[in-house]
Amino acid sequence: MFAVAAASRAFGRLVVDQLLAWWSADEVVVAVRAPDRVADLDARGVEVRRGDYDVPDTLRAAFENVDRLLLISSPERDSARRTRQHRGAIEAARDAGVGAVVYTSFLDADTQAEGITEAHHATERALEASGLPHTVLRHPFYSEAFLNSVLHTAVATGALDDLTGGRGINTASRADLAEAAARVLTEDGHLGRAYDFTGTLWSYPQLARVLTRVSGTPVLHQVRDSLTPGALGWLEAQVRGGALERQTDDLHNVLGHPPPPPWIRPSPKSSPVQHHRAGLPVAPVRQERQPQQLFSALSAEAARARPPRSHHGMHRP
Repeated sequence: MFAVAAASRAFGRLVVDQLLAWWSADEVVVAVRAPDRVADLDARGVEVRRGDYDVPDTLRAAFENVDRLLLISSPERDSARRTRQHRGAIEAARDAGVGAVVYTSFLDADTQAEGITEAHHATERALEASGLPHTVLRHPFYSEAFLNSVLHTAVATGALDDLTGGRGINTASRADLAEAAARVLTEDGHLGRAYDFTGTLWSYPQLARVLTRVSGTPVLHQVRDSLTPGALGWLEAQVRGGALERQTDDLHNVLGHPPPPPWIRPSPKSSPVQHHRAGLPVAPVRQERQPQQLFSALSAEAARARPPRSHHGMHRP
């Protein structure tokens, strides 16, 4: 049985959707702080259990009879509290007899123990000390942090403001990272590994050219020196310093294809989906990617259909 902890937020829901595209609902459990927030999953046949990161006893009960657990990192911003939550979840998983844990960490958490990676660094160490078989997925920033409304504004005004200095950006979409998490959770061959996920490198000058091409309206790349106030400004400063130009093949290898640029998104899932039946593994339904209308299109060659990837590693734990 597969369990997804902290499944009520956007990323967790995408993972559950992917699992349900490959497996029957009775193979999937979600552990959430507020079960009423995922009543839709209950209606789809998923077992919903209360699992509060601040109440370890609820986690022990939520993780009972779970073979593989996806431990999605807490959204808590205070590093000390976040670390306590994660350690409590790991201890609960061990006490409940969970067979293996997959943890969503962040890039460079293996070497940096401060700032945004402080709690992740401590959690990775706690996993190592727990003795639980585990896999670490180190995520980049989500592409959604940079896109969305800015694209509409750029086309409307004819200018794309660039506060990143034109540097490369290695973000990945939630959808691609969720698919990767679902694959690692359900496939063989991932235990004991730590993956450093990065998306296809892109930049604001490239984005301006894409918007010009797909909108039919000239969109100029316009460099600005002043940073956006708040958290986004901090992120822009990281990009300017080249902190987001790191590239690995890990996400490509897990997905079985290069992650597309952030303006290319998955097409809607087909229906009916394939389910796991009679204890036999089945190949997942792979969705071809297509350009999102206007603001999420790249070019015909970037959106070429990919052949389905076999899923031989999937098995019933």
